[in-house]
Amino acid sequence: MSKTQTLEDFYQQKIHWMPENLRQDIGHFNMFRLDDYVGPRAHSMPYSRKDFYKITLVSGNSNYHFADKTIALRGHALFFANPLVPYTWEPLGDDQTGVFCIFTEAFLQRQLGALPQDLPMFRPGGQPVYMLTDEQLASLQPLFDKMLAELNSDYTYKYDLLRTYVMELLHSTLKLQPATTLYHDSNAATRIASLFTELLERQFPIESPGQRVRLRSAESFAGQLAVHVNHLNRALKEVTGKTTTQLIASRLTQEAHALLKHTPWNVAEISYCLGFEEPAHFSNFFRKQTGVAPSTVRVV
Repeated sequence: MSKTQTLEDFYQQKIHWMPENLRQDIGHFNMFRLDDYVGPRAHSMPYSRKDFYKITLVSGNSNYHFADKTIALRGHALFFANPLVPYTWEPLGDDQTGVFCIFTEAFLQRQLGALPQDLPMFRPGGQPVYMLTDEQLASLQPLFDKMLAELNSDYTYKYDLLRTYVMELLHSTLKLQPATTLYHDSNAATRIASLFTELLERQFPIESPGQRVRLRSAESFAGQLAVHVNHLNRALKEVTGKTTTQLIASRLTQEAHALLKHTPWNVAEISYCLGFEEPAHFSNFFRKQTGVAPSTVRVV
């Protein structure tokens, strides 16, 4: 897996230019036309985590690989990338068209009053891809056009206006989801589940063979959260329908898939990274979770 791509990496690789306001406290925002980066030599970007957020409106045929999943984008789609989840976009041919914006956490946090990752489209395990009808594309495209026009204007407060446009885009996207998936009661169980998820996701993605998962058991998570393990189990069961052990195993399996598909590391290295004492223990775990041996999903 490639190292985390920083904003500096993005600008050096894409346009060989570095904006002056890259690390201002107000946060960074920029936009690009996808057509400028896809052509006869279209190829996949490196599979990696980025240290910025990205929203892409695309038309054409491509594949979006993230975590252990692949989503086929056929026609029009809107997809969201966040710093917590590694991904790669694979264009299928040179007929891709669209636009994307990139921004830092600080840029949107000023408007939200919270972290962008609290929103469903940026949340780990949330919905990062939305397939669009022609009508939905027609309603969203003008918003991207306004952002591009504003970015190129000399209006003094254009970045405040751009934050408003991004928030309008996020709210328009949330309307594409069923209402029942957006809101949950904020009770003690929900808060515990949220803290558990944050602790779990903080350990991923694995980016080097020397990195190792430390929290792997219900007891270790309960200790970090200062709750009894039975209380943690009840809270997670209430909110997610799954036990602590099931959630941990699912996330380890997801990361194992990603490492097997996107790194050249051997099974022993992957086993170590995921906290297993012996490669055989990892192989048995993987086979129990997926029904197949690790070697069957290896592609590199």
